[in-house]
Amino acid sequence: MSRVKVIAGNWKMNKTPSEAAEFLSELRESVKDIKNDIIAAVPFVCIPAAVQAVSGSNIKIAAQNMHWKDKGAYTGEISGGMLKDLGIEYVIIGHSERREYFAETDETVNLKAHAAFEYGITPIICVGESLSQRDAGITAEHIRIQVKGALVGLSAEQVSSLIIAYEPIWAIGTGRTATPEQAEEVCSLIRETVRELYSEAVSEAVRIQYGGSVTAETSSVLFSMPDIDGGLVGGASLKVKDFTIIAGYKK
Repeated sequence: MSRVKVIAGNWKMNKTPSEAAEFLSELRESVKDIKNDIIAAVPFVCIPAAVQAVSGSNIKIAAQNMHWKDKGAYTGEISGGMLKDLGIEYVIIGHSERREYFAETDETVNLKAHAAFEYGITPIICVGESLSQRDAGITAEHIRIQVKGALVGLSAEQVSSLIIAYEPIWAIGTGRTATPEQAEEVCSLIRETVRELYSEAVSEAVRIQYGGSVTAETSSVLFSMPDIDGGLVGGASLKVKDFTIIAGYKK
């Protein structure tokens, strides 16, 4: 199966709404002829400006998180309904920073995945291991647990359409990048886990990104690996030239 590459920029806590609009106006011209799927995951406050800036283009806007409840006494949280009303099509769920700093768990990741689908929003589910876990030789076990926990109760059709992002925590924001072979090994493991849970067809359909200090220099060889279907890009997604190079990958 030929899977379309999906390149998502995770802006994290960067750019004001006016800065986002200016950046995306420039980016849309730079990537207009690219056939890969292109996503920008912007801060909540930037969503309206971002959606307007990319209207009619080949760029989709994602949120960086969401709550699993429709409404209620959850101060500071954002629901799927709110995101859908703003025109959001994708949402990042379970990013390592959310897990580390905001007590995200496999259970809440699963709840959020179900909630996203209820609103027709495609989840980008993040999994990954720390340096200590890799050094302890439990990367495979840890990743399998995260994948299985995230997908509990999801249908084969839902899993076929979602995106899983493998982000080795030890390679995020550190300047270190997993070798293409290391990245491929874990992405292949993720696909194998999906195959065990569902079927060959589902595992071949699901798109798996690599996210760990992806740069314009490293992206091409990473994306050439058979089980890596694009990237979840951090710092490089804040630079039009670099992100355009990454998004423009061709076999």
